[in-house]
Amino acid sequence: MSENNYLNTNRIKDFVKTNPGYYIHEFERINNASKFIFSFNLSAFLFGSTWFGIRNIWNWSLAFLIIETFAIVQIVRGFFGDISIEAYKKIDQIQSTIDFRQKQLQAAIENNSDKVDMFKRTIKSLEDSIAGYLQEAQSIEASGVSIAIGGIVLFILIRVLQGAFANSILEKKFSEWLSNKLISPGMEFKNYLLSISFALIIIVFSTIHYSFPDLVKLFADFPTHPDIRLASIDGVEGAFDYAVIKGDALFSAITYGIRSVLDSLEMLFVKTPWVVVISAIVLMTGLSAGPRAAIYSLAFLAYMGFLGFWVKAMTTLALLGTAAMLSISIGIPLGIYCATRPKFYSFIRPIMDFMQTMPAFVFMIPVIAFFGTGKVSAVIITMIFGGTPVVRLTVLGLKGVPEAIREAAIAYGASKWYLLTKVDLPLAMPTILAGVNQTVMLSLAMVVVASLIGAKGLGQDVLEALQYANVGQGILAGVAILFCALILDQVIQGKKKD
Repeated sequence: MSENNYLNTNRIKDFVKTNPGYYIHEFERINNASKFIFSFNLSAFLFGSTWFGIRNIWNWSLAFLIIETFAIVQIVRGFFGDISIEAYKKIDQIQSTIDFRQKQLQAAIENNSDKVDMFKRTIKSLEDSIAGYLQEAQSIEASGVSIAIGGIVLFILIRVLQGAFANSILEKKFSEWLSNKLISPGMEFKNYLLSISFALIIIVFSTIHYSFPDLVKLFADFPTHPDIRLASIDGVEGAFDYAVIKGDALFSAITYGIRSVLDSLEMLFVKTPWVVVISAIVLMTGLSAGPRAAIYSLAFLAYMGFLGFWVKAMTTLALLGTAAMLSISIGIPLGIYCATRPKFYSFIRPIMDFMQTMPAFVFMIPVIAFFGTGKVSAVIITMIFGGTPVVRLTVLGLKGVPEAIREAAIAYGASKWYLLTKVDLPLAMPTILAGVNQTVMLSLAMVVVASLIGAKGLGQDVLEALQYANVGQGILAGVAILFCALILDQVIQGKKKD
């Protein structure tokens, strides 16, 4: 045996821990084969998804466990379960109705009412329904054996598949383990405990619930109490009231800062003559993306003007510009800091995930509680929703700077400031600009949502169109928002082609 084979054999022993001779042989067969070869693992066949869990292959374990649970449920339902219980419940309900109608019929007969025939027809119809449901229940009960056999076939099939693919899956995990020893090979006590516990909980509870629905009512509805929810609501409201009172100075300062920027941009876009604004936007677009993009932007702006969207479009751009400017001015320095402080980035990353995944209507509630309704709240909500991409992509761009270039600059005596401004940022700038573009586009997507809290602009037209089913107004305003997005995209990311 060569030294390389000996070392590989020892590594397989360290990885599999049990029955090493079998796995050494099977891993060699799998590794030397150019295509899939049949290799059957009896342990995986016998223990199924539990085997994969013990081996710490949880993705496969959970997938197989779901299918196994479904098969076991069918077996128990078919042989022992109350599979016709729903049909008999319907029969009981109809019988209660018949009893009530019988009383009505008896009263009608005693009073010589003209509704006697109607009650008789109703009772006859209900009795026919009972006969139909009874036939359905009998048919379901008769199919119990077939359901159970289908479950048995499925269970055997999924176990055979687990046995057939187990060695290939384990060999792939072994290859990953060789390159990354942080990957756990499993076979620890916690793996045994978790795998067996999960299997028992999922299989037992699912089987009882679907096979005997009336046996344990606890499984059908989660146990709760209204007082818990009411106490939680009171606690949250009390915390927000306290924060509003104690943070009044802070919230007022934030409002003043945002309002100053927003008012300046609104004066720039709305109060400035439209000829000046159009000329500036067309010039910026032309310098950034070329003459063709400038012509397109002129056409887009003309569309907004001729259809009466000019003021609202400029208001939207002012709102968007405020949110984007603040997001970028905060996000890029924060991204630079995070790129040099991995622990801090690990700390704020879950916060940014929360900001991006939380629906806007949810974090709209605390923002309104702190800042009230209006444009300031709209700016803050837009910043929360669209501010994270510029941070993430700034970090990504700076981490992507080749280390060899940085080392060369340091070797020539570059200071930290020179290294940042002359090396890191220029090389990372394409990625940073992509983050800026994403921030602007996500901010624009909040235009309609922001209109719900009094931000006005083009989103107000879309909102009114939704409220009154005004299709034409909604489409035209939506196209105007699209044109704003296209112009901004060309200005930020466009490159003039020679």
